[in-house]
Amino acid sequence: MRLAEFKYYAKELLNIAMPIIMGNLGFVMIAAGDVFIAGRHSTDTLAAISIATAISNCLMTFGIGLIASISPLLSNYRGEKQSAKKYFYPTIRFSMILAFIMMFAVLAFVPVIDYMKFEPKLVEPIKQYMIITAFSTFGAYLHAALKEFLQAFEIVFLPNLVTVFSVFLNIALNAILVFGLGPIPSLGTIGLAIASFVVRYFMGFVLLWYCFKLMKFRDYKGDKEYFKTLIKIGLPISIAILIEFVAFNCVAIIMGRVSGVYAASQNLVCTLTTISFMVPLAISNAIAVKVGFANGAQNLMELRRYAYIGLGMAVGFMCCSSVIFASFPHFLVGLFTSDSTLIKISVPVLYILSIFQIFDGLQVSLSGIFKGIKKTKIVMIANLIGYWFISIPLGYTLAFKYNMNIMGFWWGLVSAAVILCSIMFVILRIYINDMKKNLNFIKPEEEY
Repeated sequence: MRLAEFKYYAKELLNIAMPIIMGNLGFVMIAAGDVFIAGRHSTDTLAAISIATAISNCLMTFGIGLIASISPLLSNYRGEKQSAKKYFYPTIRFSMILAFIMMFAVLAFVPVIDYMKFEPKLVEPIKQYMIITAFSTFGAYLHAALKEFLQAFEIVFLPNLVTVFSVFLNIALNAILVFGLGPIPSLGTIGLAIASFVVRYFMGFVLLWYCFKLMKFRDYKGDKEYFKTLIKIGLPISIAILIEFVAFNCVAIIMGRVSGVYAASQNLVCTLTTISFMVPLAISNAIAVKVGFANGAQNLMELRRYAYIGLGMAVGFMCCSSVIFASFPHFLVGLFTSDSTLIKISVPVLYILSIFQIFDGLQVSLSGIFKGIKKTKIVMIANLIGYWFISIPLGYTLAFKYNMNIMGFWWGLVSAAVILCSIMFVILRIYINDMKKNLNFIKPEEEY
């Protein structure tokens, strides 16, 4: 491929990815703001919200995974010259049904906290945080669904700008409600939950207003067919995300039963890696849209170029991120806590994380390609093998049999990332070769 062509496809991906990067970083900075304020309040507060979010997010992520199928599906429709705007109201109804189900799933889990053998001082704050944030699911899912809907039309700037603004709104609300201000008392963990509640509804309603201002919609009554297609594509995505998410949060839950400081450490480390992960995730979203459009149009040349250039961009960024994590671990951990025990536990993990980063960037960009070509079962199977057949058993063994504690689990996560990348890359090559044989329209000089 000529340099000019590489620049063209990279620019096309970045035109979509850059605003998404901004929004994704904003989204994770909202979570980082919670960690920062909680850590400044007390290590117990940080431990409580770490365990609470580990549990509730595992449940809520299932719905987010289904919602993630909206943009690749609508991008395929656009590539096939079908109308996509008519799915606006069905998209909202789909997200609200999911929100209702997931809210009750979180609330139903709250009584189980009493039997999970956490430190007694953490039990009530965990339950309080989960109860309040459960009711914020409607705002969170509305925002996620409308962001996906707009992303399918490559409208990404304002939705992600809203997320960035919400970072500052969240920090301000957290500081006021956690520590108190004037007549407002110090609410601690409850204050963090209320802030999350307000911010999620704000983000959802702003995007709803923007959609009505931007486009004219007519209601489409094909909910059943649309929902079935979303579930068909989205269920494997959702299960794949859930498999990975539960694996990461399982570490916080298992180690949190040993000591709350380990749960706090896992949350802190995950916050750091999630910040850098937002860049390849945004590139993955851009890949899914562009590959989805090319797949719908049956354009193999465009599909391959967007796929491979996107992979290179994601992995290249994560290599740079890896160097930063390995070079400044004490500084990065020190941004969130001054607790010497927490620092001592977290710093060694960052060296392992620097290795994990590279494969994490590769796997998420590969996932974007598979979403674009609507082969999402592969992502689910690869995640299941990598995280639950390899990572958790290996991590548990290293953590407790060899006394490596949280570091043992992170070596397990590294092995999972390597394995699922290998599986997806091999299958992608097979798919592209099969598509080439079936379509047989690309001239030799046009091949990547």
